[in-house]
Amino acid sequence: MYSFYNIATEVYMKTEVMMERSLFGCVVHQKSKSEFFSATDLVSAGNKWRIQRDMPIFNMNEWLRRKDVQGFISELEKVKGVVKINSKGKNSHTWVHPILFIDMALAINPALKVEVYDWLYDQLLKHRNNSGDSFKAMCGALYANESNKATFAGKISRLSKRIQLIVGVADWQKATQAQLELRDKIHAGIALLANVLRDNSQAIDYGIKEATKDKLLGTNA
Repeated sequence: MYSFYNIATEVYMKTEVMMERSLFGCVVHQKSKSEFFSATDLVSAGNKWRIQRDMPIFNMNEWLRRKDVQGFISELEKVKGVVKINSKGKNSHTWVHPILFIDMALAINPALKVEVYDWLYDQLLKHRNNSGDSFKAMCGALYANESNKATFAGKISRLSKRIQLIVGVADWQKATQAQLELRDKIHAGIALLANVLRDNSQAIDYGIKEATKDKLLGTNA
């Protein structure tokens, strides 16, 4: 039988989450699955920085039309496939591959280099997606022990809210790397104990306690 667990976890893993990254006090969005960045946000943040320093506005369209840039994009596409996507409609964005994002960031301001590299190597997206894998494993282990499958969806919803409270996140799209790592650790701990104890209540309580034993919590687990 195709269960709630199958549906819920597949939707969770396939959903493209829009991550928010901060640059010069502005939000730059990044897609969790493709890892593409919003070039539109980057240019907005970069021009804010340039205006404050009496520098000319950076024009993305003019930059993209440059022969050297077109040549770079052509070579990049041979290796990475599609590297630039233009969305349509109100508040549309131009989405670019991380490598093209770096090149554009350096064209706007060479001083961005260190911060942009930090973005690409800080493992934020890795831990977000790891949390998706561990969520699926946790749901599977708990579902196997559940005697009343009809109430499982509500129990998972309440557990997710409990974990969110423990981690201290109001919006997962704005979660830090450390918060995502803790969520992943809680998911994995509950999954492991559910397989061993065969008691969901104990598995959840002990899993949370073990995952957070080195963290001072502002709320009871």
